[in-house]
Order: sequence, then structure tokens, then C-alpha cells
Amino acid sequence: MKNMDFKSYIRDIQDFPKEGVVFKDITPLLKNGEALNQTVSALLELLDDKKIDKVVGMESRGFFFAPLLASKLGAGFVPVRKPGKLPAKTLQQSYDLEYGTDMLEVHQDSIAKGDKILVHDDVLATGGTAFATCELIERLGGEIVQCNFLIELTFLNGASKLNEYPTKSLIKY
Repeated sequence: MKNMDFKSYIRDIQDFPKEGVVFKDITPLLKNGEALNQTVSALLELLDDKKIDKVVGMESRGFFFAPLLASKLGAGFVPVRKPGKLPAKTLQQSYDLEYGTDMLEVHQDSIAKGDKILVHDDVLATGGTAFATCELIERLGGEIVQCNFLIELTFLNGASKLNEYPTKSLIKY
């Protein structure tokens, strides 16, 4: 897996979603069956055979790989969503944005005390979403085994916000 050039499947979109931003578009990777399978295998290798009970994915692009990883690991998948999207009782966690705050929710019954959790998202940027997700997991009694990301934007220093958790990424920019 290490020989595949995963970056060649990532497309840069200038000025999206706003001027000055270079968006890392993973849809070329998702539409290529072999690249998709190799990516899942490589993300699994980042775990070093750690036991995982649940894979938590954040809305919405974390939903691409987290269920695939859960399936391969024989684990459950837990979605973390924006407010109002989950139908049962939820636990909420706010987090800071560049200009304001936002909120995430998870079902209160989605994680049991002691569950071993893999947190997955497609991109680690500033780390706010991932850190808020980790806080939700810990409030429910889950134990974070690792935070995995397809892409890490190292210049935004998001990993520093997650320094208490093992954090790995497949592609770094």
C-alpha cells in the first residue's frame, strides 16, 4: 500500500468554498475502485492491529471511509452530526470556529463505557471538529484508541489540538 501515490488522486480546487482556500477534493479517489480499496487498506495499516469496537465518523466527509473501516474491522459505526440530524436522544458538544462556534451531536446510546474507539475524518485541518468529537466520546465513556485522517493539512497545526490522542494521517500537505 505504501507504494501507491495517494496524492495523485486528490484534486485541488482553488477558492472553494471561499476565496483564498485550496480545497482538497477526494472525489477522484472515491470514484476509482482500486484507489478506494488501497486507501481503506492503508488506513487500516495505520492502526497497527489495535482492537476497535466502534469507528466514529464526523459529518459529512468522515462518512465516506469510517463505515468502510468499521466493516473491515468488524466494528460498529457511529455518526457524529450537526444539530437536529439524529433522531434519538443526543449529547451535544460545541467547538470554536475561525469566526464563531458550531455544535456536534452523537446519540447518547451509541458508545458504551469502555468501548475502544477509532475516530476518523477525511481531513485534519485546525482540529476543532476532531477535538469536539473526542470530547463527546469521552463524555459517553469511550476510550479513544486513535484518530485517523485521510489528509492532514500540517500548516494548520490541527494535530497539536489532539496531542493527548494518538493521531495518524495517510497524506500530509
